[in-house]
Amino acid sequence: MSKKIIILNGSPRIKGNTSALTSSFRKGAESAGHTVTEFFLDTMNINGCKGCCGGGKDPASPCVQKDDMDKIYPIYKEADIVVLASPLYYWTISGQLKCAFDRLFAVAECDPDYRNPKKESILIMAAEGHDFEESEYWYDRLEKHLGWKSLGKILCGSVMNIGDIDGKPELDTAFELGKSII
Repeated sequence: MSKKIIILNGSPRIKGNTSALTSSFRKGAESAGHTVTEFFLDTMNINGCKGCCGGGKDPASPCVQKDDMDKIYPIYKEADIVVLASPLYYWTISGQLKCAFDRLFAVAECDPDYRNPKKESILIMAAEGHDFEESEYWYDRLEKHLGWKSLGKILCGSVMNIGDIDGKPELDTAFELGKSII
């Protein structure tokens, strides 16, 4: 059965190392017949969450703020799998990804009990170093709180400059993870 996959790419580099990983994952997923939609968050107009708890009144546009999140909401709600992709910035995910993910709370506000839609998820990250512990902790706790199921993590270190990822085995791992989704 074909799955709908959304990639929230928090990298500011459209042709960077994180994007190389998401591209490889996407090729694998599409070769298995899945539909993949990727959002490059840095190119979008997305405001930070106001914490107003005023969302959820309009399921088609659940947040009270009107910006490019309205492009993401319908794809997110229909998605079976959410891929969170980011370079490692200051030992955690990028601000672009955190900002967009915070705004997804408006979708939970559509439910009277503030339940998030149940999803499967994947974490994809690239970094100059290898210290992904803080990001993994965030991801693992997020997944637990939302009741999501992780399909895996692809964490590629030692990739500072664009193109440093070329030839890294994590590219094949990303492709195979995408291809293995059932």
